[in-house]
Amino acid sequence: MCGIVSYKGKLDAREVIIDGLEKLEYRGYDSAGIAVINDCGISCVKKAGKLENLKKALEEDPIEGKVGIGHIRWATHGEANDVNSHPHLSNNGKIAVVHNGIIENYRDLKKELEEEGYKFKSSTDTEVIAVLLEKYYETDLLEAVRKVRKRLVGAYACGIISADEPDRLIGIRQESPLVAGIMEDSFMMASDIPSLLKYTRDVIYLENGDIVDIEGDSYTIYDKDEKVVDREIKKIEWSVDAATKAGYDHFMIKEINEQASVLEELIRLNEKNDEVALDGDSFTKEDLENFERIYIVACGTAYHAGLVGAYALEKFAKIPVICDIASEFRYNDPFIDENTLIILVSQSGETADTLAALRLGKKNGAKTLVLTNVVASSLDREADKTIYCYAGPEIAVASTKAYTTQIISLYMLALDFSLKLGTIGEEKYKEIISEMKKIPEKIKEILDDGEKIKAYANEIKDCDSMFYIGRGLDYKSVIEGSLKLKEVSYIHSEALAAGELKHGTIALIEEGTPVVVVASQENIMEK
Repeated sequence: MCGIVSYKGKLDAREVIIDGLEKLEYRGYDSAGIAVINDCGISCVKKAGKLENLKKALEEDPIEGKVGIGHIRWATHGEANDVNSHPHLSNNGKIAVVHNGIIENYRDLKKELEEEGYKFKSSTDTEVIAVLLEKYYETDLLEAVRKVRKRLVGAYACGIISADEPDRLIGIRQESPLVAGIMEDSFMMASDIPSLLKYTRDVIYLENGDIVDIEGDSYTIYDKDEKVVDREIKKIEWSVDAATKAGYDHFMIKEINEQASVLEELIRLNEKNDEVALDGDSFTKEDLENFERIYIVACGTAYHAGLVGAYALEKFAKIPVICDIASEFRYNDPFIDENTLIILVSQSGETADTLAALRLGKKNGAKTLVLTNVVASSLDREADKTIYCYAGPEIAVASTKAYTTQIISLYMLALDFSLKLGTIGEEKYKEIISEMKKIPEKIKEILDDGEKIKAYANEIKDCDSMFYIGRGLDYKSVIEGSLKLKEVSYIHSEALAAGELKHGTIALIEEGTPVVVVASQENIMEK
């Protein structure tokens, strides 16, 4: 999840933008950059690492201007380095762009532009926007933006400046958030409210498809049909601290409530025309037919997601799967050869035990597929294939949205395998995808019933110990539920397959001991 801050006005753009980027650091990021318009044209400075690196570079080589764009980046295309950091410039250096989102058709656009003689410095999807703007720019930046927007497929919020029009700042919004801040003699745009609060509490929430054109002392907003529209200016009453958590009390509850939106985005990115579309990130039918065994290897919450993934692969693709804890895998003397596939799951892509398992697999000739949330992480770089979760950075220690995106990603992988192997009928395949699309709305429905959830929590908050039980797929879910309770409340909790409760553990069940039962599987509801 990247962060954008743009400014046009009477103040020093560098100061305003850096201050705004600091307010977005809670998102997590791996690089930062800024570009301003001045007498030299466009001056751009960008650095990998923390914002302090950028600030230090600006102290050593200051840049000044009244119009500028800034960015903190969470890598999605290309590793975290100075070159891949935003802003990105056109070939002639006259146009600069910052971008939050994913341009899904950037490979095709890049190939087209390269064939026309344009050059690319970075591995990002964003640089395509800057180069396309140069291609279409004649005398009017807005017209170039309109033409470029028609070529882009995906999600994007952008801030755009041009040295040829030094008194202009343009923003576009498609699926990714962008908010405009209105001041007496200045204008701002940012990914989130915190960046604006020091300077203004008058904001406009831009809508999908909007273009905001700030020129001189005024602005014009065009909707998705390129018609001029008035958007309501709203007054923000939040404190800066509350705004950084998007109005939630803490990051964990914020991220719990983000699950619906990140799953919706994940499904949108990996589903086309009612089919799973993992592009080059999966294996061919021939590859799959050569695999004699599959392992899923992970730690903690990712391991629990792996248990669900193993269930899905066995059920739909009819492939036996062994799910193992990464710290145990190397010591279990696993059967690994060139006919083995190892699927490794890690939010960070840096989990040491999981990385060691990957290297053991590659050493013995196995194919490796990583499921991670972090582009250019160690696991991503070393694996044969990678599938990204697109959950954005998790700030809370206890994983929530990463876990659910891992599960959906593994289900999509299972469907991809099963269709290629012919182990699932088309009707069943379409039915599962259709039901999968409904999950974000169902999550919203559950979370909307917050008062009931609080009431249950109040009943158990003073308990010393409790149990979670379930069968089949539900058992795999309660393991994660039990871990979450321990992790955030320090209440002792144990998860059991329901049929095992009577084999010894029932001795610990006494009056007042809560037992949470998850029962969603119709075929074993009687039990």
